[in-house]
Amino acid sequence: MVSVLQVAGRRVLVSSLAAAASLVPLTAVPALAAGAAPPPVRPEDRAPQTARHGGDHLTVVVRHAGTGRDGTYDVSCHPGAGRHPDVAGACQVLDTHTRWGRDPFAPVDPGSACTMVYGGPATAHVTGTWAGHPVDASYDRSNGCEIGRWDRMVPLLPRLGAQPSA
Repeated sequence: MVSVLQVAGRRVLVSSLAAAASLVPLTAVPALAAGAAPPPVRPEDRAPQTARHGGDHLTVVVRHAGTGRDGTYDVSCHPGAGRHPDVAGACQVLDTHTRWGRDPFAPVDPGSACTMVYGGPATAHVTGTWAGHPVDASYDRSNGCEIGRWDRMVPLLPRLGAQPSA
């Protein structure tokens, strides 16, 4: 024979479990239960306009570099396109110098010891967007460090100085 206490104990246990189970949907998904929507996407979390439209775009203005080198050039990468003498080479040099956490267009460190070699009056100004970041970089050839910085960006910037023999 089953005692009354055993039956009463089972009833209490079953009713307690049922009460707890009825609360699970309210605690498991509070936003859904309250009818709340997720927060909107912040502007800084959105993809840059250029990335949504097929890649990075730069405008390069070269002055005082000589005939056939001065001018304004447009380069788009990913996919490569634009008005530049070597779009593929320009995109390749940019990709080569792009590293996470480092600006490929960074100026020479002000504390650098640079040779006093004058590379000529050529200047370049690069603007646009690269790797999702705005670019506004100026180049010249006023000393050895600036010449090296310029040369690292060839063929985005025109090759100057001693030309390799064929």
